[in-house]
Amino acid sequence: MIGCNAVSNPTTTKFPTEFSHDPILSDPTNYRRITGSLQYLTLTRPDIAFSINQLSQHMHNLLPQHVYLLKRLLRYIKGTIDYDIPINKSDLALNSFSDANWAGDPNSRKSTLGYCSFLGSTLISWTIKKQHTFARSSTKS
Repeated sequence: MIGCNAVSNPTTTKFPTEFSHDPILSDPTNYRRITGSLQYLTLTRPDIAFSINQLSQHMHNLLPQHVYLLKRLLRYIKGTIDYDIPINKSDLALNSFSDANWAGDPNSRKSTLGYCSFLGSTLISWTIKKQHTFARSSTKS
């Protein structure tokens, strides 16, 4: 994938009608190795955390659309290779932000939540995860 074209976002909700076969990434062992390696990259690249989470959920049930999403993520990383978490000297104001979607996963209908905390302009903590229970309203999600 060294010579691939970059894309502007790491994932997509609309898939092509047909998937091209990739003998390397279609191998479940290689898929698991690459996805597992990319999990370490999320320490300094929170922009790919959601995509890695989605890919990790299908390690034992690999379908052509998962290989397509992995290739798309690798193309995104190639185009954003200079992205990282900046650590800057700044004020010590603590700011936190959170958000959740309601039944955002089309397969399980569970909500996804996330938060991030900044000390000045430096990101010090963040998470994104699927909730364990089903929310009956957007307020409860």
